[in-house]
Amino acid sequence: MVQLTSCFCTLAFILLHILYQPSTAAAADETVTIYNVLSFGAKRNGVTDSTQAFLDAWAAACASPDSAEINVPKGRYLLNSMAFNGDCKSPQITFRIDGTLVASPDYRVLGQASNWFGFEGVSGVTIIGGTLDAKGSALWACKLSSKASNCPDGATSLSFTNSKNIRVEGLMLLNSQMYHIVINGCQDVLIQGVKVIAAGNSPNTDGIHVQFSKNVAIFDTSIKTGDDCVSIGPGTKDLWMEHISCGPGHGISIGSLAKDLEEEGVQNVTVKNAIFKGTQNGVRIKSWARRSNGFVQRVQFLDVEMVDVQNPIVIDQNYCPHNLDCPAQVSGVKISDVLYQNIRGTSATTVAVKFACSAANPCSEIRLENVNLACRNQVVESYCTNAIGKTFGTVQPTSCL
Repeated sequence: MVQLTSCFCTLAFILLHILYQPSTAAAADETVTIYNVLSFGAKRNGVTDSTQAFLDAWAAACASPDSAEINVPKGRYLLNSMAFNGDCKSPQITFRIDGTLVASPDYRVLGQASNWFGFEGVSGVTIIGGTLDAKGSALWACKLSSKASNCPDGATSLSFTNSKNIRVEGLMLLNSQMYHIVINGCQDVLIQGVKVIAAGNSPNTDGIHVQFSKNVAIFDTSIKTGDDCVSIGPGTKDLWMEHISCGPGHGISIGSLAKDLEEEGVQNVTVKNAIFKGTQNGVRIKSWARRSNGFVQRVQFLDVEMVDVQNPIVIDQNYCPHNLDCPAQVSGVKISDVLYQNIRGTSATTVAVKFACSAANPCSEIRLENVNLACRNQVVESYCTNAIGKTFGTVQPTSCL
């Protein structure tokens, strides 16, 4: 089973690279129309609102029969919430950003919107370079204060919904009010060379959230945030993550699941060559303790380094943050075929491996292979409930499977 799963993910990796390699022959013959946001009235002083100029540049590029490039020269551009909708004539639209896009310092301006940059129903959109600075720290302070009930939810910095053939390369995202990147209902997405930076105590600032999407690849990405570095929601299929740096943050999490009774499953997920530094969790699968027809299957965590991680390996099917309004039921989510291979490093707590699975649906086919986790000056241990699996090679702490 280990070999078969490994072969599947290697094949997926090769297919993703083939999918995202540009055609040099096509590029040489292709007509590309350039749209400079300055020509549409954008001001690069960081003070004048340039929202309409960006929307006008998108409208022109979208209407072009040729491939289009929206050029954002060096400078600072003040921007409010923007919606970039599909049904474009142009087969390929590239945002080439050399400047910094900034939100208003007044969090209420952006805070009522769902998204800062929202793409919906688009195909063939690429974002290259640049910085998105959402200036979310003032909203975080509001949420962490006694006035939290009066704070807006805040906006996701960059969102793609019901879209396909998407590339995000070399982009830096700073201080999002909420999630930094959301991939929702999408297909064939490449995220590469992205940096996410937010404070370690910033609430709900997930680095990248993926749900109801398939064929998504995340490479060479660094995430420092106050919530999950990558969160994986229902309906995610064929997700590959490689060379990921996480910390501070809450780790890479599948879930939380079992929010709803009718819920799509998560399958074919690989994390390879990742490092977690000082995070709350390392690799985690979490579900609420309530009825659900959801599932998690065919997951691989490969070649992962932990540096002072509180919970390096964890499955938690009694997830209830802050222990408030917990459902106190039994999770219906079925978790199976999960491989932890070549996991090494240090745990900040003595319980380095925790499998707290559902009494109604025990975790099955859990495999630990060459796991070596230590805790400074203390003996590490494993904790298991309702977990069925096997170990291969050297496993430390001693397995409870």
